[in-house]
Amino acid sequence: MSLDLIEVETGPSPVGTIIWMHGLGADGHDFEPIVPELVRPDERALRFVFPHAPVRPVTLNAGYAMRAWYDIIGLDRRSAQDEVGIRASHSIVEALIRRENERGIATDRIAVAGFSQGGAMAVYSGTRYPEKLAGILGLSCYMLLDTRFTAERVPANQATPIFLAHGTQDPVVNPLLGEQTRVLLEAEGYSVEWHAYPMQHSVCPQEFADIAAWLRRIL
Repeated sequence: MSLDLIEVETGPSPVGTIIWMHGLGADGHDFEPIVPELVRPDERALRFVFPHAPVRPVTLNAGYAMRAWYDIIGLDRRSAQDEVGIRASHSIVEALIRRENERGIATDRIAVAGFSQGGAMAVYSGTRYPEKLAGILGLSCYMLLDTRFTAERVPANQATPIFLAHGTQDPVVNPLLGEQTRVLLEAEGYSVEWHAYPMQHSVCPQEFADIAAWLRRIL
């Protein structure tokens, strides 16, 4: 599988990796600038892997082709979901984890993360990955294929730290969807660190500070 991505290492000989998926229509460069906010120069070195999603037509945007982890038919959770696209992108995440393993980073030193559509993929893939991860981070996102979750989740990441955050004024992904994701995970016994910020479909400085603190704990 050909992997299209960019990488940022905060120092020599990284001891852990964060695989971070961008949102709809963005690319791997979207969150590249925040790396200095998450890891100080005097801290342990980490590798950030920012993959580019495939370019595909997006039904919600009148079929316009853009980078997307899967097609979106509608923002209403009653809308049909692109199961084929979701599972194909899950294979990309799995390949990225194995690539880090081959470079000497154990799976329990790897976190999967993302924003919006990318955050949904991080939660989806992290809870289904068969080996213990360091952490799962989902920002302004929701649970994909939620009716399949109980049947498809695997026990390896039952105790893995999960960080979820959402803007209370998000007009794109309803904050209720983020809260429902938290409730579903907690109902299945997962430990979720939940944050709500007074913002729209975005990120903010306090969120970066909270993520940095979380990364220090898990890596």
